[in-house]
Amino acid sequence: MIIVGGGVIGTAHAYQALKNGHEVVHIERDAEARSASVRNFGLIWVSGRRSGIEFQASLRARELWEEIHHQVPAMSFRPNGSLTLATNQAEVTVMEECLRKEDANQRNWQILDKTETMKINPVLKGNYLASLWCPLDATVEPGTVLRDLREHLLKNNKYTWRNNVEVIEINSNSSGVQAIARSGEVFEADFLIHCPGADHSSIFKDKFDTAPIRKVRLQMMSTAALSEKLTTSIADGDSMRYYPAYEVSSLSDLPPQTPIASKNHMQLLLVQRSDGTLTLGDTHEYDEPFEFKLDEAPYQYLHDVASDLFGSKLPPITKRWDGVYSQRTDGAICDRQYMALNIVSVTGPGGRGNTLAPAIAEETLKGL
Repeated sequence: MIIVGGGVIGTAHAYQALKNGHEVVHIERDAEARSASVRNFGLIWVSGRRSGIEFQASLRARELWEEIHHQVPAMSFRPNGSLTLATNQAEVTVMEECLRKEDANQRNWQILDKTETMKINPVLKGNYLASLWCPLDATVEPGTVLRDLREHLLKNNKYTWRNNVEVIEINSNSSGVQAIARSGEVFEADFLIHCPGADHSSIFKDKFDTAPIRKVRLQMMSTAALSEKLTTSIADGDSMRYYPAYEVSSLSDLPPQTPIASKNHMQLLLVQRSDGTLTLGDTHEYDEPFEFKLDEAPYQYLHDVASDLFGSKLPPITKRWDGVYSQRTDGAICDRQYMALNIVSVTGPGGRGNTLAPAIAEETLKGL
């Protein structure tokens, strides 16, 4: 089996394929993945997933991430849970209605007052009324998780890693499938899984042009190390406007977002990395061509929002970046297309790629 794409979706497929006994040649065009798979929070975010198929997939993915961690103990995996902070009564009302959803118990949601919230995460001394606690959420380190997984895969003699190889053509024929590199090297196998991320034009462009997918650009940042330890991931009330788990009737009663948050489709997500630094975001830009310049105003806004929740100013911003990911526009978990009987392409999970990758890969392999 050939797997094209070394990001989190491709790597999850490689892991699952080896688990199922296949021989795998894993091809990545760069030295290592440098796109959305490493430009994210590293969140395994069960709490915000849409009720139904998506939520069930997130539960399965959460199980698989823990299973992978047992197989790869060097991989940083923290079952640290998340706190979504409400700063006004309207946000608390949305949380209360969410607790009446049929799957609320499966999510292990709890509403905590400020005192109870600080018992779980003492750093949160700032301005908020209550929090929605979800112990199912977890994190990995986006800067190292793919490397750690790959080092584990390389211990299997059925796995071959080929980086710095750009595949420019994929063909199916009577004897199998071929992947042709720009260098002229030809890879042959029985089956190929294509995981292109947000590259919708290099290969199978005609298929992607008619698929219900789009690209989304986001801006994120990291700060200097925080001297205190955060025990959970953090979201603000604006995240309830963004994540479909919170689509309840009282959501329409939320006060308008601030102009800068509304303009940039913003929410606050915050995770502390293993080195103590904080990763914050994010914005969402949907209309191409995307702006190539980083806009400073959203960075300062999110830094201020987080500082207000902490009750003290966050460490200074030290790094800023943007990223582009592929997203299905109809809410489907991913875009999985058979380009031929022995070629399947998998992309489009949107901002759920890190969360759902193991479950997406498991489903792909089941379908072969």
